[in-house]
Amino acid sequence: MRTVSSWTSNALPRLQTALAGRYTLGQEIGRGGMATVYRAHDLKHDRRVAVKVLLPEVAASVGSDRFLQEIRFVAGLNHPHILPLHDSGEADGFLYYVMPYVEGETLRDKLKREKQASVEDTLALADSVASALDHAHRHGVIHRDIKPENILLQEGEAVVTDFGVARPLTRTAAESRAEAGLAVGTPEYLSPEACAGDRDLDGRSDEYALACVLYEMLAGHPPFTAATPQGVAARHLSDAVPPLATVRPDIPANMSRAIMTALAKKPADRYPSLQAFADALRSASADHEEAAARSVAVLPFANLGGGADEEFLSDGVTDEIITALTHIEGLRVVSRTSVFAYKRTHWDVRAIGRQLHVRSVLEGGVQRKDDRLRVSVRLVNVADGYLLWSDLYDRQMRDVFAIQDEISQNVARALRVILTDDERRTLARVPTRDVEAYEAYLRGLAFFRQTRRKSLHYAREMFQRAITLDPSFALAWAGVADCCSLLNMYFPFSEPDLGLADEASARALALDPELSDAHAARGFALWRMKRADAAGAEFEAAMRLDPKQFEARYFYARLCYQRGDPEHAAELFEDAARAREDYQARFFAAQSYATLGRAAEAEAAYRRALHVVQQHLALNPDDPRAATMCAVSLCRLGDKGEGLRWAERALAIDPDDPGVIYNVACLYALEGRPDEAISCLSRALEAGFGAREWIVQDPDLASLRGDPRYQALVGPAAGEGDKPR
Repeated sequence: MRTVSSWTSNALPRLQTALAGRYTLGQEIGRGGMATVYRAHDLKHDRRVAVKVLLPEVAASVGSDRFLQEIRFVAGLNHPHILPLHDSGEADGFLYYVMPYVEGETLRDKLKREKQASVEDTLALADSVASALDHAHRHGVIHRDIKPENILLQEGEAVVTDFGVARPLTRTAAESRAEAGLAVGTPEYLSPEACAGDRDLDGRSDEYALACVLYEMLAGHPPFTAATPQGVAARHLSDAVPPLATVRPDIPANMSRAIMTALAKKPADRYPSLQAFADALRSASADHEEAAARSVAVLPFANLGGGADEEFLSDGVTDEIITALTHIEGLRVVSRTSVFAYKRTHWDVRAIGRQLHVRSVLEGGVQRKDDRLRVSVRLVNVADGYLLWSDLYDRQMRDVFAIQDEISQNVARALRVILTDDERRTLARVPTRDVEAYEAYLRGLAFFRQTRRKSLHYAREMFQRAITLDPSFALAWAGVADCCSLLNMYFPFSEPDLGLADEASARALALDPELSDAHAARGFALWRMKRADAAGAEFEAAMRLDPKQFEARYFYARLCYQRGDPEHAAELFEDAARAREDYQARFFAAQSYATLGRAAEAEAAYRRALHVVQQHLALNPDDPRAATMCAVSLCRLGDKGEGLRWAERALAIDPDDPGVIYNVACLYALEGRPDEAISCLSRALEAGFGAREWIVQDPDLASLRGDPRYQALVGPAAGEGDKPR
């Protein structure tokens, strides 16, 4: 078979001769499945142009008469976001058309460089391209090959090109049959009806393609990918589109709905026109503008003048402000995971804000000397770098709660957010009057986040020190309970005693019945004590008290999954991830979808989980559990080699952790290596992994179900344990 490359090299001299006197052809600047593009010089008008020449098989299928007839429709399009057609014709058997040569880049170039686009940029491009396509449709032309390569970015404006292969909407049935067999379009952006071979396409096919482009801009990948073009087409025809909200949680809900509507399988379920699609997106844009104006990222406060031992204080102040701002309705706050990825980096604040898709960034520094606390803060407008607000607090250490409260209220005021009375009371709430107890609590939190055995022991010691200094410190009691419950879950053989978790969680609840953290800690302890119904009631109480309480949603989700309710578990894991961007919540949401057989949603969720866990590992490279979840996510997404490397890395970090060993067993099972999977599963059980009822449901182990060795190891599921990942 003759290749495009060989045809191009052999035909170029003949093409140059055929166009001599009109155009001087230069170098090839683009090539696709239908045509080759050359930079050229228009001799008559003394200007640079681009000449696009159809490949021989395409030209033969279209036919000279048909091409010249249809190109007249395209030449009649006059729109600021459509690249105009200068000329067209046939020369020595070549079919060609001529367009302006545009300096700049394509949308594909930009996506290769930036991976994902901001919501603002996506909405702006959508408005321009939809307007261009609607104009073409009203003039009887559909594009049929909308994709990032065919959208030029000229001085910041989107311009649609390559209408040369468009088909007019008004065609006879005979003409439609005559062109059967010519598939026009790029698989990743083909509508289901185009994939099915329907030649009587209308503008809603372009609508679907544009929605695919917008999806890719936001998610970082098209809705569907596969190893072959046929595989992609099959997915367009049969698979549900992975929800955008799963892949990119910061997308406004009405924008996501508009794009998902345009991606409906049946044309009748999409918008009736590109104008209607554009109107829906404009409505989303207006809502987004209002919400985006009240978005903020709180960067990790700098530890000024103190040693590494004082880092807990600057991180703790940052965490408290993030938590406080998160509880203000109408204010969008970037998660701790995302902002702490920039700790100790030297990025410009405005660049960070653009990366995180927010309008404002809060940065600051913390310095303590003896009993004095000095906190400096600056709220910066990302658009122009101007200060929206700044202040310097130089007070007694005992005023730390007042400082955090004032900073949160001033940020809300600067962003024109009106606080409710309940929000003011929440911000002003003081967990303890003892500053030393609060310091011990912050130190405990720093250790608690590491979730390693030693760090959990250290965290418990710090929380207990806080309780010794202030016995009425309910949050510290809840911290003690959570440490005990986590130690029991992750290391059941070495940490079997749940008595302290029971006592401490009950004490926290008695001290502050309205504290959501106390109810969450109580629910966690009750679950570990195999009192699932009582645990569920406490988790629900915590969620009622605080709509953004993470732990209650996360551990309630694990309880539901372990009890055989993956549907409810998926909802709760997603809710937990919305409350706090967390790699474990994202990973288990994906696993819940996989258990339910919802492959498209599982794939999207694994992609999101991979992104979040990679952020976490950048800050915590020695976290073996995160490494294994990274490994399984990679394997689920088809990168088995890299997944195996991460699994080996996890085992190297902590070869004795039963949860780590278990997760590696899951990876081997996914890779079709049953001997290694059974060996790791056996080792995990010997090391203390006792959650047989979770093993029975785990979709990662599906390939082992019929193996007698698996059945001998697992046996009948019993008890109320959990998978200690």
